[in-house]
Amino acid sequence: MSNALMGNYRRSELAFESGQGCWLNATNGEKYLDCAAGIAVNALGHCHPHMVEAINTQAQKLWHVSNVFQIPEQALLAERLVAQTFADKAFFCNSGAEAMEAAIKMTRRYFFNKNQPEKFKIITFSGAFHGRTLATIAAGGQEKYLEGFGPKVQGFDTVPFGDHEALHAAITPETAAILVEPIQGEGGIRAVPHHCLKALRALCDEKGLLLIFDEVQCGMGRTGKLFAHEWAGITPDIMAVAKGIGGGFPLGACLATEDAASALVPGTHGTTYGGNPLAMAVGNSVLDIIEKPEFLANVLKMGEEFKTGLEALAKKYPNLILEARGFGLMLGLKLSVDPVLMVAELRKHHCLAVAAGDNVMRILPPLTITSSDIQFALKAIEAAAHNFTDSE
Repeated sequence: MSNALMGNYRRSELAFESGQGCWLNATNGEKYLDCAAGIAVNALGHCHPHMVEAINTQAQKLWHVSNVFQIPEQALLAERLVAQTFADKAFFCNSGAEAMEAAIKMTRRYFFNKNQPEKFKIITFSGAFHGRTLATIAAGGQEKYLEGFGPKVQGFDTVPFGDHEALHAAITPETAAILVEPIQGEGGIRAVPHHCLKALRALCDEKGLLLIFDEVQCGMGRTGKLFAHEWAGITPDIMAVAKGIGGGFPLGACLATEDAASALVPGTHGTTYGGNPLAMAVGNSVLDIIEKPEFLANVLKMGEEFKTGLEALAKKYPNLILEARGFGLMLGLKLSVDPVLMVAELRKHHCLAVAAGDNVMRILPPLTITSSDIQFALKAIEAAAHNFTDSE
């Protein structure tokens, strides 16, 4: 490891030099099945030929121009996302945190424009993760991310996950919106039940609040639909998207209804790199693949096979694996031990995963994973569980 790098990451000794599909080639010559996908980023795996062709073609034409000019590739991706979602408008940026910042600013400006500047607070839920900026760590409300970065940005009221009474009690004349991840990723693959998402939509309509969804991790096909909230049959007013939308290239988007998006007029928000031609070429190439019904159907099929195998392992190792959770290819194992230890043990068996809150090991493979890849992963997880159990 280089001493020139800041020490804000706890890195393993592994380094990778190339990848193909769901597999990574380490500098030590060994191969690893990637069931982390850069934390749900590499939606189409590594070096997907359609993405490679798209980025190579665009790289030879034009990389970047400012948003003071028309960007046809950006208009195309916006039109495609609008056509397939609740949204009427799209804003492109570089990351999930930036998409969330746009959502937060849009919310505040929306009520400011309605002569209600006192309405600026957003209700969020415990266990949430919305990014690493000062505003988004305040929105997430987790002390481990807030410690040492005070004073906390004002405007966020965090209530316990699943506590309906606390949610209703938190609504005040200052409340502007409710922000929720349909499935918490960092929080431990915790899904908000569909009836609860419907209730949140109804509550926002009743109280005149905006409903914001953070689908940075659970969106872009990961659950078998383009976006996870579609399973509940309701829509938000604003939604943050990132990770899978760029397939490994830095790309985020904030989608919104016409009404909500009207808050942002020239001069109110912007970005230097967001939506440039190179990023848009990648985003369009990812959507080319993910939007196909047969692709999403296969995500569901592979997710069911993986989940069934994980449930079988939970029955075989009940003292270690307390629960298999999630759906589609957003899966997790709730463990009786620190998931960081299980992730490290699994790595010895050439399979990668990532730890999360609530003692969960997240399993977030590329959406292109095959049945044979899944069987390899299940055998690796079983070997890790067996070794870990024996070592106790």
